[in-house]
Amino acid sequence: MLGAIIGDIVGSKYEFNNIKTKEFELFDKDCFFTDDSVMTLAVAKSLLEYCPNPSELDLNQIAIKNMYSFGKKYPNRGYGGRFAMWLIREETKPYNSFGNGAAMRVSACGFAAKSLNEAKELSKKVTEVTHNHPEGLKGAEATAVAIYMAKIGLSKLEIKKYIRKHYYKLDFTLDDIRATYEFNETCQDTVPQAIEAFLESESFEDAIRNAISIGGDSDTLAAITGSIAEAYYGIPKKIQKKALSYLDSYQKEIIKDFYQMIYPKN
Repeated sequence: MLGAIIGDIVGSKYEFNNIKTKEFELFDKDCFFTDDSVMTLAVAKSLLEYCPNPSELDLNQIAIKNMYSFGKKYPNRGYGGRFAMWLIREETKPYNSFGNGAAMRVSACGFAAKSLNEAKELSKKVTEVTHNHPEGLKGAEATAVAIYMAKIGLSKLEIKKYIRKHYYKLDFTLDDIRATYEFNETCQDTVPQAIEAFLESESFEDAIRNAISIGGDSDTLAAITGSIAEAYYGIPKKIQKKALSYLDSYQKEIIKDFYQMIYPKN
């Protein structure tokens, strides 16, 4: 989950100023957390409330509540137009979106899940409250599934085979698309690229650099890639510490509580 936030922060300065190379400073003064981090934390907070008593609670309603709450607490963070209106109006109905916001916020579901089916179920519940278009649901689910598979120690080849069979063809390399790939806010043209950035990586940091190097919606691409890379590689302590310096105490407390929930001390 922190991997998504790191990808978001690192990619924030390149979202509208793409850089088509892996050679760049990972963090600098122009980096910041965006709506990707805010909604990732909203989903994590929702799971903190839901997971202890899943039979008694409604995750849809918990997710809506927390998305509204976090949206108000952290305004002007680059929310997409339709999602911003959903937040302002406090509507409870989804709006058939297939935007990549579905995938950038879902990482906590992959980490909290205790089975592949649970990863899919949690993903659906936190996604369908807004992004109920089939492509939105698919993008979120593919991300949560990749995270879960990486978390339990499956290989990149196993992850790729499953994603290709059930979600996306992944019939390209980053070198194939880097020169022509452009800004895109849809799941179907963001999630496959983000997964490929992970598959071609050699480390957590390399995965983030891969994602940003192709351009596009850089913070969201790197958030999705970073969430999968975290599950597969873990995150170097130095990178964790630097990323946390961009967050406030409330955000850091949610992160701490979430990891305590999914990795309880024996």
